[in-house]
Amino acid sequence: MHIPKLCDACGGLRQRQTSFSLLLTICLTTLVVPPSLAQPGPIPLPSSAPLELDLLTKPKNYVITANTINPERLTVPSLWWAQQNSEKKLLDNWIAYPASDKEPARVDLIVNQQIWSLLEYIERYDFVNRLGSAARNFGYNVRVFNYQKEPLATYTCNFNTSPALCNIQTTVKNKIGLLRSL
Repeated sequence: MHIPKLCDACGGLRQRQTSFSLLLTICLTTLVVPPSLAQPGPIPLPSSAPLELDLLTKPKNYVITANTINPERLTVPSLWWAQQNSEKKLLDNWIAYPASDKEPARVDLIVNQQIWSLLEYIERYDFVNRLGSAARNFGYNVRVFNYQKEPLATYTCNFNTSPALCNIQTTVKNKIGLLRSL
């Protein structure tokens, strides 16, 4: 009788089916794992701390503004070069906060609203990207405001990765005056 050979063939087939099922399960499990688990970490949300414009006229020891000059060494972050070269009319001032236990280091840029409103979206993005990149080199995130304390854009990074993973967000007013985030 050929029955034993048929059963042997079935056993081999079952073994191949089990191997295939196991392989399929491993592949599907790998594909279903969210990409965020494979990445080194998410980009943090921008700081929700309020803009402290009074620090421009009454700075405290822990902050740096465009008016802060250290005669002994380079003041960090150094955004004077960007302000003097191409952003003099747009970038009015900034307040740099060192890192704390609660938040990473950040720079709040204060822009001239009249100039900002004349810029196209791509020009605003370019401004935020250039100054955000400069601040990132010193380990700072960036928020952009006008003097009415309205948030206009952010440049936020996860500095625990190499290179740092960063995200730019801007807000624009649509034709009926409502803000939306891009």
